[in-house]
Amino acid sequence: MAMSRDEIFEKVQEVLTDALGLDDDEVKDESTLMGDLGAESIDFLDIIFRLEKAFDIKVPREELFPAEAILNNPEFVSGGKLTAAGLNELRSRMPHTDLASFEKDPDVNKIADLFTVNAIVNFVSKKVNG
Repeated sequence: MAMSRDEIFEKVQEVLTDALGLDDDEVKDESTLMGDLGAESIDFLDIIFRLEKAFDIKVPREELFPAEAILNNPEFVSGGKLTAAGLNELRSRMPHTDLASFEKDPDVNKIADLFTVNAIVNFVSKKVNG
């Protein structure tokens, strides 16, 4: 059965509040996992595990959070910024994420800001609803 965006958001919100020890009102659609919610890279594994359990889906880590594979490839990074090839790779690996503002200044230090609650909701929605 298909789930509405609101239903998915509520479950994602619950996953993030449990995983990160937050209150519901701290988890907003536009919140970034690391900057706003205080997640660390180690928390990403827990978040993935909890999403799999909550939605009964399989989530390969590199599918939801592919930045590591991109950042470690010299073809994709030059001078601290993603190259055109890197941006293309990011677009193909993260269709669930709005990259519009990042594309204007593809500084690798800003990649963490792409991991938002909204991106997770979009990702889960595609997994659950096809």
